[in-house]
Amino acid sequence: MSTLTGVSYSDFLSRLGPDNKISGIINLLMKTNDIMTDYQSVECNKLTSHQTTVVNGLPTATWRILNYGVAPTKGVTSKIEDSTGMLEAYSEVDKDMADLNGNAPAWRLSEARLHLEGMNQQMATTMIYGSQLTYPERFTGFSPRYAALGTDPDTSTYNCVNAYGSAAGADQTSMYLVCWGENTVHGLHPKGSEAGLKHEDKGQVTLDQPAGYHYEGYRDHFQWKLGLTVRDWHYVVRICNIDTSAITTSVVDLFAAMIDAYYRIPHMGMGTAVFYANATVLAWLWKQYTAKTNVGLTVDQTMGKPVLNFQGIPIRRCDAILNTESIVT
Repeated sequence: MSTLTGVSYSDFLSRLGPDNKISGIINLLMKTNDIMTDYQSVECNKLTSHQTTVVNGLPTATWRILNYGVAPTKGVTSKIEDSTGMLEAYSEVDKDMADLNGNAPAWRLSEARLHLEGMNQQMATTMIYGSQLTYPERFTGFSPRYAALGTDPDTSTYNCVNAYGSAAGADQTSMYLVCWGENTVHGLHPKGSEAGLKHEDKGQVTLDQPAGYHYEGYRDHFQWKLGLTVRDWHYVVRICNIDTSAITTSVVDLFAAMIDAYYRIPHMGMGTAVFYANATVLAWLWKQYTAKTNVGLTVDQTMGKPVLNFQGIPIRRCDAILNTESIVT
């Protein structure tokens, strides 16, 4: 059976329903990453990067007595720069295959949905674990910025909170509390560009094969330019070392860690605060709510869906957060 552009006729037939129309495809790889719908994107103040001046120290005042002067003081600032990344994909299908039974638009849509889901998952993973030191073409996410525990309230390690468990092995996970805002934490898109994922219908094109053969096909282009800047590290808290093998026991006092995270944020009014957890942690929290073992948990209806809250802050699902993290020390 011949295969063209990675799609065979058996693939085509597998997407047909009993009425010979493109059926609704069940994507077994689909994941939920609410973080990709929550972030706010700001245009970069440089071409593909964003420079921010942050305050590292406040000026001090002096108690003055009569006939004595006061020395001038100033705040301490530094500049940070965050870059954006560009994620792209092309979808190409054989024209004759797509045109079978007049299903070309539906066939191309079914392909587009798979590309969009794949790009969404890649972006969400980068938002959590991306590191420009390892992959220069990407942007740096939350995990590398909060990668060590510390007790100094003047450094970002203070906002990496231990989950109070006797963590062991590489089966740890994390939660994040993010206070999205223009002056706290937000996404980035290059100067002069539009925010969000862009799609361009290239229409009918001549497709080439390595052996020098040609055939007619349809092409779609997808592009997503995105970055992340943490303008003020106080407004992100990582709850790490949540031992997934011990989360159902008293070894992990997750609520104590969530309270600590809540009070690490200096001023909730600076933005929109959201907790992010994967399905494992979120399921455990829901069980605590239904068992009424924690009064800090409540449920609100958002767009017709029940959303779990802790201290009034929504807890949203982010499947990009792994259950196989190493211990943060």
